[in-house]
Amino acid sequence: MRVIGLGLASTATAADLARALAAAGPADAVALLAGREGHPALAQVAVPLRPVPEAAIRGIATPTQSPRILARFGCGSVAEALALVASGGALVAQRRCVGAVTWAVAETATPPATKGPQT
Repeated sequence: MRVIGLGLASTATAADLARALAAAGPADAVALLAGREGHPALAQVAVPLRPVPEAAIRGIATPTQSPRILARFGCGSVAEALALVASGGALVAQRRCVGAVTWAVAETATPPATKGPQT
């Protein structure tokens, strides 16, 4: 499963979000902080939204660190922590910013297909 974690400032626009999602590539879901689901920029998002409670990202280790975000949310990057929590996998793209949108991507390795019993 491939998940894009989004940090959305209140000033984020639909254009910012469209550019961020295009840069992030295809995804199975978009993770964002619970309570942000009604953000106007999200109106045209075509993949499922996965709201994540703020408490779930506190203490998540992230490769990039923002002192401001660390003080406010207890993790170095909201986007990275959201992607990690929602996917249960590993980061494949560290946080990047497009306007007022910060994004990161994590994915879970897909297990190899198993063959049926040998006869």
